[in-house]
Amino acid sequence: MRILVVNGPNLNLLGRREPDIYGTTTLADVEKAVRHHAGELSVDVAFFQSNSEGALIDHLQAEGFSADGIILNAGGLTHTSIALRDCLAALPAPVVEVHVSNIHSREPFRHQSLTGAVAVGVIAGLGLRGYLLALDYLANEARKA
Repeated sequence: MRILVVNGPNLNLLGRREPDIYGTTTLADVEKAVRHHAGELSVDVAFFQSNSEGALIDHLQAEGFSADGIILNAGGLTHTSIALRDCLAALPAPVVEVHVSNIHSREPFRHQSLTGAVAVGVIAGLGLRGYLLALDYLANEARKA
């Protein structure tokens, strides 16, 4: 079983970027925790982060057809990228969208998620725990399939 964990623009700045909103957990901390939990679940996880919309789409097109699930934190592209949304819609793997902060309690432009509309679920506001919950869900669904 293989789950992709894909992070978009500015997620490489976790832990340093607006810690009052995003906390002090770094992307390396997220990866370490997800890898540990994936080991407990006997799941292979592959991580990718880019600040480039095109690189995210290229990666998803290259890897998404063979994945059993995708955990996606698209950052600001969540609210703006029709191209990323269309890419996700083309993939057979279920997607769980994750946001460290609660996008619904923030600025109005963050309330709409174009990518969430093609995800099986959206987890927002639970910090690092959101990634782990998404992994639990996707691993469970892949085992049922």
